[in-house]
Amino acid sequence: MRIFIDMDGVISDFEKASNEYQRIHGETGRPGKYVDYRNLEPISGAIFCVTELSFNHDIFIATTPPWDRPKVWGEKREWIEEHLPFLKCKLILTHRKDLLIGDILIDDSRYRGQPDFQGEWFWFNKNWKNKNWEACLEWISKLENK
Repeated sequence: MRIFIDMDGVISDFEKASNEYQRIHGETGRPGKYVDYRNLEPISGAIFCVTELSFNHDIFIATTPPWDRPKVWGEKREWIEEHLPFLKCKLILTHRKDLLIGDILIDDSRYRGQPDFQGEWFWFNKNWKNKNWEACLEWISKLENK
């Protein structure tokens, strides 16, 4: 299967970095304006699970960088190269996830066309107890066995 995985909030902990930056600098507003994307911590279980998925599936990172900070585009690529080097050439920058063609989209947002993705969409939302990497792999396993 072709699987697209969002970066911020799914494999990298953008929220933690944003909260820390705001706490230290007192900045408010759009956190994407300030965060250094190269230094985001991986979400628990993400690196292992994405690596496992890559053995049997075609994996791509589909992420939406802040469009007013082109520098972030490179920072995201550098993060991928450090944490998931086998995906460094499989990075897609897009604001329209519904235009992606594949089987599965794993994303924590619903504001960039995710609900209209033509394949299966796993809403990776940390506020739901069952939406984590363990639940995601279980869900994909059920799709594989259909």
